[in-house]
Amino acid sequence: MTRVVVTGGAGKLGRACVEELVRHGWDVVVFDRVRPPSESGATFVPIDLTDYGQVLDAMLGVEERYSRPDALVHLAAIPAPGIRPDHLTFMNNISCTWNVVSAARRAGVTNIVWASSETVLGLPFETPPPYIPVDEEYPPRPESTYSLVKTLEEAMAAQLCRWNPELKMLGLRFSNVMEPADYARFPSFNDDPASRKWNLWGYIDARDGAQAVRLALESDLTGTEIFIIANADTVVSRPNAALIKEFYPDVEVRGDLGEHDTLLSIAKARRLLGYRPKYGWRYADTS
Repeated sequence: MTRVVVTGGAGKLGRACVEELVRHGWDVVVFDRVRPPSESGATFVPIDLTDYGQVLDAMLGVEERYSRPDALVHLAAIPAPGIRPDHLTFMNNISCTWNVVSAARRAGVTNIVWASSETVLGLPFETPPPYIPVDEEYPPRPESTYSLVKTLEEAMAAQLCRWNPELKMLGLRFSNVMEPADYARFPSFNDDPASRKWNLWGYIDARDGAQAVRLALESDLTGTEIFIIANADTVVSRPNAALIKEFYPDVEVRGDLGEHDTLLSIAKARRLLGYRPKYGWRYADTS
């Protein structure tokens, strides 16, 4: 089987990614401080990703447990702004990414997928976006330390791929990750749609996020490509036209918004990765 290291494999998105990859025949090795579910089918390596020596050693293989991987999925990070002090968020996230990517390159890995973030689009959109639906075509607009790191990671990936034309680094700008249990909170978003304007009422079901990761790993693309990864709809029942009229009346609308279509455009992911969201709060079966 093709072997992939998944950092942060015990996290909310990470657990879904491990399950998806194991189910599709990947040999998964998880680098994390926390053990993933015992039934995940993955090999677990407890590790501090801020320690480059540990990361490089583990990337090269752990004796009889596994040898060096063929691919890397990097999800581990302080996952959002405001959780830790700004300096710690910057130092932790940028060092973890550099350590993991550098170790993977030294191990000969040329297939890398990592979690960028919707925050790079300008969240929380206190300054309105340049147009709606937003896409990958306008320059990053980081508004937090967390988002600044994601912006730097995208720039770093472009330069690393310039150094090595055989390298593939696909950055996935994930929207707000949800699991089925989270859908119980969605009626409150209908009651107060202003509470979700910060990301244009977007979300991503963890299982669809995992699908995007697998498709990115399996893609024949090379170089750096960035993709917005969201579900195909919004988190509220109010039609898009009414939302835009109330909250962003002066923002240019490009194309047909659809009644409830995502305002975080996934057209590029559909076109280049074959990404097709399958889950969501509007479906009868969200299990």
